Amino acid sequence: MRVLLDLNVLLDFLLDRVPWNADAAEIWKAHHEQQLMAVVSAASLPTLFYLVQRAEGREYALDSMRLVFDELEIAWVDSATVQSALAMTGPDFEDNLQIACAVQQHTDAIVTRDPADFIASPVPVMSPKELLRTIP
Repeated sequence: MRVLLDLNVLLDFLLDRVPWNADAAEIWKAHHEQQLMAVVSAASLPTLFYLVQRAEGREYALDSMRLVFDELEIAWVDSATVQSALAMTGPDFEDNLQIACAVQQHTDAIVTRDPADFIASPVPVMSPKELLRTIP
């Protein structure tokens, strides 16, 4: 299974945010053990860096970015991705960009704790718990 991880799932893992950190760590482990392929949108990386740096400092944020870059597949964002996101009816451009990346990368699902943000997604949306139930 190939999934796009929303920013909140990555933050739960990197910042060890209770109570969601356990599910995020299990997803990371499943990816590491090749039970699934986790993808992150390149558009998420600046926000990820900013929020991790604010919470834990620059060095931890840089280490986190290296970890994400080394471990996860990065979904590119190009003009076609942006045009696709702009054509979507969802109210939030950032979420539309996530959806456009998920479509472009042929993912099986978007994994998020905020499924209402992706109500119009043509890609199925799953919570971290729902994803974990699909892994044998």
